[in-house]
Amino acid sequence: MKRNVIILGAAGRDFHNFNVFFRDNDQYEVKAFTAFQIPNIADRKYPAKLSGSLYPDGIPIYEEKELPSLIKKLSIDVVVFAYSDLCHEDVMHRASIVNAAGADFWLLGYDKTAITSTKPLISVCAVRTGAGKSETSTKIVKILQNMNKKVITIRHPMPYGNLELQDVQRFATLEDLDKHQCTIEEMEEYEPYVKMGAVIYAGVDYEKILREAEKEADIILWDGGNNDMPFYKSDFQIVLADATRPYHEISYYPGETNIRMADVVIINKQEISCLEDIDDVRVNIQDINPDALIMDAACPPLLDQPNLIKGKRVLVVEDGPTVTHGELPYDEGYVAARKMGAIIVDPRPFAVGDIKEAYEKYPHMDDVVPALGYSKQQMKDLQDTINNAEVDVVVLGTPVDLRRLFSINKPCVTTRCEVQEIGQPTLEFVLKEKFGGK
Repeated sequence: MKRNVIILGAAGRDFHNFNVFFRDNDQYEVKAFTAFQIPNIADRKYPAKLSGSLYPDGIPIYEEKELPSLIKKLSIDVVVFAYSDLCHEDVMHRASIVNAAGADFWLLGYDKTAITSTKPLISVCAVRTGAGKSETSTKIVKILQNMNKKVITIRHPMPYGNLELQDVQRFATLEDLDKHQCTIEEMEEYEPYVKMGAVIYAGVDYEKILREAEKEADIILWDGGNNDMPFYKSDFQIVLADATRPYHEISYYPGETNIRMADVVIINKQEISCLEDIDDVRVNIQDINPDALIMDAACPPLLDQPNLIKGKRVLVVEDGPTVTHGELPYDEGYVAARKMGAIIVDPRPFAVGDIKEAYEKYPHMDDVVPALGYSKQQMKDLQDTINNAEVDVVVLGTPVDLRRLFSINKPCVTTRCEVQEIGQPTLEFVLKEKFGGK
C-alpha cells in the first residue's frame, strides 16, 4: 500500500528530494508540497513535465501554515522536512505539529539524496546563511583556474519562476541573467561568477544539471545555499562557520550536519569578532568533528569609492536572505560604511510595500534595506524605498549592482568581499594537496 506524503520546502531542497527519492518510487504518493521562507512560491504546481509518469497532473504547492489541515484532508502518512536554516528547536516544533496531526516526520539523509558525479567534486556549505560561502566559492574557482583546471560551479536552487523553463539553467553572461528572468536573490549568487568569466549552473533537476556541467568540467564546485547539505557526493567538503554567530554551528539544521561531514571548516569573519566567540566556535567544531582541518579567515568588505561616504548620510542596502531569514542585523555594506565614518540613516521611515512589511516580519533588521526582488512589484518597492530615502549616498552591500536593474536617484558605492585566510594552511595549499597543482 502506498504511503501518502507531504514535502515541506522552500522551492529548493524539497524539489530535489522529490526528484531523487520520490519521483519514480511507487511505494509513495506525494500529495503536496508546502512553501515557506520565500514569498510568492505557493499557490502553483510542481509541473507534470518534471514530476514523472506517476504524476501526470503535477503536484500542488500550498502555504506551510495549511499543514495541519492538509494532513487530515489528504490522509497523510509521512511529512518530509526539506528546507534549511532553521534552529533545531523550530525544526522540532514542526515535528510536533506533524506528530500531533497523526503523521510521521522525516529528515532524509545525505546518502539518500546526494548524486554521484563522474568528475571530482568540491562542496562549499555553511552553518548559516551569510557565513561567506559565495566569497569562498569564487576564490576556489580562481585558485583552480590558476591550476589549469576547468571548473564549473553548480549553485543550490532558487527556482522561483516558471519551473518548466528552469529545469537546467546555464549562466555565462549577464544576458543569461535576463534571459532566465532572475530574481535579485538569484543575481546575487550568479552575477559574481559571470563577471569573473566563470560558468555557473542552477535550476530544478540536479541530475540533469550535473550531467550537463560534467561535459565541460575538470572539477565540479557545489556552491551551497543557506546552510543546506550538498546535493552531490563530495570528494572534498569545505564548510563555513561564522565567528559572529557562535553556537549556531551546533544549533541550526542542517548546518550542524555539514560540520559533522566537513573535511575543512573555515571560521570566517574573525575581523569583526571577539576572541571569546572565535574560541567558542573552534571548541564546538572540535567536539563534534575532531578530524576536520580548521582554518581561520577574515572577510573584510572593500568599497569602490570609500571617500564618497566619509561623514555623509548613507542608506545601506544588504543581501536579502542574509538579513531576513539569515537573522543578521547587517552585513558587509553596514560594516564598510561604519568603518569609513558614514552616518547610517534609519531606512524604515522611507520603506514602502513589501520592504515595509519585511521590517515587521524581521524586527532585528532596522539599520539596513534588504535587497528583496522576488517579483516585479517587490523590485519596484525596493527602488521606491531607496529613492525615497533622504540621504547623500547609497551603499550597495549586495553583490548585484542594482543600477543595472533600475534607476537610483543618488550616488552609489559598491562593496565586495573575498575570504582572506589567517595563517597556514591556505585554501590554495589545501586544494593543491588534494587536487594537484602541476
